[in-house]
Amino acid sequence: MALAIYRKYRPKVLADIIGQDLVVEVLGNAAKADKLSHAYLFHGPRGTGKTTAARLLAKIANCETRDKDEAFRKKGEPCNKCLPCEEIDAGRALDVVELDAASNRGIDEIRNLKEGIRLSPTSHKNKVFIIDEAHQLTKDAFGALLKTLEEPPTHAIFVLATTEDDKIPSTISSRTQRFHFRKIPIRLIFEKLQKISKIEKFTISDDALELIASASEGSFRDAESLLEQVASIGGKMELETVEHILGKVGLLRTSTLTGYLLEGNLSASLEYLMDINEAGFNLVQLTKDLIHYLRRILTYKFDPKMEVYLDRELTKDELETIKKHAMSIKDTDKAIGLVKALIKAYSQMRYSPFAIVPLEIAVIEQLK
Repeated sequence: MALAIYRKYRPKVLADIIGQDLVVEVLGNAAKADKLSHAYLFHGPRGTGKTTAARLLAKIANCETRDKDEAFRKKGEPCNKCLPCEEIDAGRALDVVELDAASNRGIDEIRNLKEGIRLSPTSHKNKVFIIDEAHQLTKDAFGALLKTLEEPPTHAIFVLATTEDDKIPSTISSRTQRFHFRKIPIRLIFEKLQKISKIEKFTISDDALELIASASEGSFRDAESLLEQVASIGGKMELETVEHILGKVGLLRTSTLTGYLLEGNLSASLEYLMDINEAGFNLVQLTKDLIHYLRRILTYKFDPKMEVYLDRELTKDELETIKKHAMSIKDTDKAIGLVKALIKAYSQMRYSPFAIVPLEIAVIEQLK
């Protein structure tokens, strides 16, 4: 069976982790100084590199080349050539234990883990325990884990990964080094998808890649999985094809509709909405996209210095379109009212069997 794209292009060294510069710098410096901590807490949105970074830490802690070559150790990276590195990459290292707390959340699983912690590593220098979705552990399980985190064996390293760090008890988090993994900017996701497409020889337009990057909502894993799904149809992949596969309207359509709304062109807005609805696109998602798009326009309108932040989220062409829309706004109160109406429509659409009706009413009330 072919290796999934998100696994095939998973970072092999810390420097390959994109969009987490501060995390990479701190972990890299600790690796260079050979001062890895006994416990880490990686928290942030899904698909941002938490589990990948945990596995890289496991490789750094057990890399034989680093152990033998002091000059190489100062690079702060694993060699990816020695036996421990290869075993960890292949997922068959006995001394790297990954526990999915979503399905192994009870005290019995943690007690079993504690029994394994006491034992010395079988073939590697250190034992690394990666607990994914750690926030789903029960109260009793956290209690059982606490004592081990307080007095861990010298050969043990713990990495807790979670998307909801507020659910991790303070008694646990205070005994770890905390690292926040940020949501990945769309621009960086788009650039990586371009590189993958070039290597894999996918024939796909930039507009289509931008839509995939946007649909991933800041997750590299989601973006790469979506790219693989789209590529499975074969041939040349254009924006329209990806729109139908994902059921999501591309930025070009969102931008066009926004232009009609800001112009106050009620007839064109309603006709365009009808075309999108008849094409079978998700109108709830469209409304959500419109709200975010208008938010960016208003943000730039009121503070042009926000361009620095918008540049992280958007491609150059998208940013230029945002600027043009911002310049076209003559009545900011009306634009703000439009956003409020769309937010109200969005809340109604989620539970309505007639999704287009709240959206049409919002548009009519604002543009009539």
